[in-house]
Amino acid sequence: MKICFVLNDVHEENYNSSVVLMHKAHQRGHTVLMMDVGDFNFTHNEPLSIYVLQVPTSIKTKSAKKFIEDIKKAKLKKKKMSSKNVDVLFIRNNPTEEVDRQWAEHAGIAFGKMMQQEGVLVLNDAYALSHAFIDKLYFEELPASIKPDSIITRKKEDILEFFEKQNKKMVLKPLEGSGGRDVYLIDENEKNLNQIIETLLNQGYVIGQEYLPDVSKGDVRILLMNGRLIERDGKYSMIRRKMGKGEFRSNFSQGATAQAVELTKDFEKIIEVVAPKLIQDGLFFVGLDVVKDKLIEINVLSPGGLNYFSEIDHPDFGNEIIDAIERKLNYKEMYGHELSNKVLATME
Repeated sequence: MKICFVLNDVHEENYNSSVVLMHKAHQRGHTVLMMDVGDFNFTHNEPLSIYVLQVPTSIKTKSAKKFIEDIKKAKLKKKKMSSKNVDVLFIRNNPTEEVDRQWAEHAGIAFGKMMQQEGVLVLNDAYALSHAFIDKLYFEELPASIKPDSIITRKKEDILEFFEKQNKKMVLKPLEGSGGRDVYLIDENEKNLNQIIETLLNQGYVIGQEYLPDVSKGDVRILLMNGRLIERDGKYSMIRRKMGKGEFRSNFSQGATAQAVELTKDFEKIIEVVAPKLIQDGLFFVGLDVVKDKLIEINVLSPGGLNYFSEIDHPDFGNEIIDAIERKLNYKEMYGHELSNKVLATME
């Protein structure tokens, strides 16, 4: 198959989950294409075209980390091709990382819809991504039983009222953001509360969330494929992210370390509650962030974590993910237009 990965910037890509998946597809003999979110090209009355880097077959590294290094050393040139020549478009750019390129935030999803209409298998389903574009709003569509108490607002007085309701301890963060940036733990000793609220309000909507004491142990990133945990040899696609000293955020980008974690009844319940909606909406690959028995965040745009599993003696689960994509293409070939992209996206 020809599988194309949409990234923020191919030249800035480093060892991460996207690279793990590209490396695995390349190892299995598939044609791997890489493109920036700005590499779509539309001409009236013609199929959409894209500018891509094609990973050479001569790159045969066993390590995903060296794989991306060798791609950069090769100094590949982009070539233009019709989108109809692509079998799979994997949308992996992260809009929340676009600081000075507002045009890039929705572009991958918008053009992904067009490629989907042209018959390309798009993962996650582009219409599902459009619906769930703001992860934290999509999160609020899930049942209350698995979520902490929260408020989303642009009114300072409502945030302060929520703070009082939470016995003067809460987490504040922007509605649109990732990687633990601009996330604050606020308690009654916070002297800069007004300044923090105003700074966040200047960015847009703000989330106030109930503080969960168990977060001191770190959170657990659970990666779901087709609404299910990925499993190999009794090991599951879950990893605890333990924050560094003096830090309450458990993002790897903020210095968290990886720890192994056991599958609990609480985790199973959360997955059981979330899975039907993910499957219905066509969200193939999704990350859940969990603290004990509460889901604190959902990641649908560019979920990561695969590159950290080696640190806990787990497989990276890349083979299982590429296996699933291959099966979806087989179903697509067998059934043609009888199965929608949304249905194919989460079929086993």
